[in-house]
Amino acid sequence: MTKFLQDLLTSTEPLFPQALSQLERSTGSDGVDVRLIADVTHKAHDVMRGLKLDTADTTARELYLALNSYITQSTTHELLFDADFMLLKIENEVVSFNLIDVIENVHHQLPFDQRMITHGQRALRGEIIARYIAHPRTDEGTTRQFALDAGLVEPSDQHYPSVKAHQAALETSVATGPYILTIGDIFTDAFIKLDEKYARIDTDSDGSKRLSLPFGSKPPYDSVDIVKAVGPSPNAAVASARLGLRTGLMAWLGDDLPGEESLEHLASERVDTSLMITQPNSKSSYWYVLRYGSDRTMLVRSEAYDYEWQAPENAPDWIYLSYIGANSWPLHEGLLGYLNDHPETKLVFQPGTFHFEWGIEKLAALYQRSHLVVMNREEAVEVTGKTYDSLHDLATGLHDLGVTTVVITDGSNGSYASFDGKLVTIPNYPDPAPPLDRTGAGDAFASTIMAALAQGESVETALTWAPINSMSVVQKLGAQAGLLSKEDIQKYLDGAPDWYKVSELTK
Repeated sequence: MTKFLQDLLTSTEPLFPQALSQLERSTGSDGVDVRLIADVTHKAHDVMRGLKLDTADTTARELYLALNSYITQSTTHELLFDADFMLLKIENEVVSFNLIDVIENVHHQLPFDQRMITHGQRALRGEIIARYIAHPRTDEGTTRQFALDAGLVEPSDQHYPSVKAHQAALETSVATGPYILTIGDIFTDAFIKLDEKYARIDTDSDGSKRLSLPFGSKPPYDSVDIVKAVGPSPNAAVASARLGLRTGLMAWLGDDLPGEESLEHLASERVDTSLMITQPNSKSSYWYVLRYGSDRTMLVRSEAYDYEWQAPENAPDWIYLSYIGANSWPLHEGLLGYLNDHPETKLVFQPGTFHFEWGIEKLAALYQRSHLVVMNREEAVEVTGKTYDSLHDLATGLHDLGVTTVVITDGSNGSYASFDGKLVTIPNYPDPAPPLDRTGAGDAFASTIMAALAQGESVETALTWAPINSMSVVQKLGAQAGLLSKEDIQKYLDGAPDWYKVSELTK
């Protein structure tokens, strides 16, 4: 049994047989290795039968070519979804059924003697360890030490992307159409719905409002919901992906469970995470959202990361920059250098907290390079120094910084866009029900404008799409649950009231 696994792993570690025997003895010789081998063989044969191959009369090369052909012809790859740690040895040749290995073999057109099996082997090493740790008679610390002695743990095994994440990256790299790269911080949000019998809103003498709870007591709360992989830029990535664009995210995570779950979530949304950075010995950012009615108060803590620009392998058509940490200026310098070398790439800028704190002098080159800037009316006043009462002056002030297209949101008054010498406006799309949660409405709006423009739509058309996505987002909890597809947006447009249209402001 030990030799079977050692052959699949092509392990030359001399202590492998002894350490694996120790692992098996630690279970009381319960046959963990036998069941694993049976599972590997059974699943591999199931896949072969699914490929119309004879399990008793197929060569390793024939199996390899059949797997490659399946990936080329299949759109879902369902046959290999549960084959992460499946390998088969035929005629002294090991073939991997791992989806990442097979996709890379096809993508790089690797000949049989150069085939990839490393991802399948990594997954098999992990499966061996996991099964022995899960046994009720074993001790996790001792099991991990035996695994280390057996060569079952390698440095490359840490922070290795899941099958879904790797598949999303590969599919993004080979697909056609505009490619959007979003850049910014990523968080996990814990939404805590407060019990309004105990929480209340107080108003200070200056008119500002405060959320209050009884001090020193234990007030109950109604519910808590965990929402993964959110933030302005992750929200924009998911929104763009659902609208049919190739999308990637450059963001920073800790090497912890929230980080792993965020990568899994993004991959499930077809967002390329190959430019995500997992920083060792760090935590992922975790925010708490206190819900009172449809409004929220956010307790924020953004972890500090080593922000450095990473040039993407495939040049993006659009780059979307939003909220990012205070110590990220080196990344901005690298981004500006990249944009100077790639004048065809359009920059969308939705400034975050620290961008406003830095001021327009520090960000002058960024505004100058921005094709599209999206901010609310109060932020436009802060950036330009123009009067709140004149939307024309606010838009002109942003154009004077070098921005090509300006979009200003104005709460219940709707939104405005300035481009090609004209200023237009659109009202908000009517809510079908009272908003449940307003988190992410602005991100949905800004990213939908970009996604529409990236697909060749006019600014006027983009301005009709964006309020619909915002409306849908506030009907559900969290920033991403309500994000729509292009087809869904069109349905809302088809059913829009007569007054929902773009009009020009001449004064």
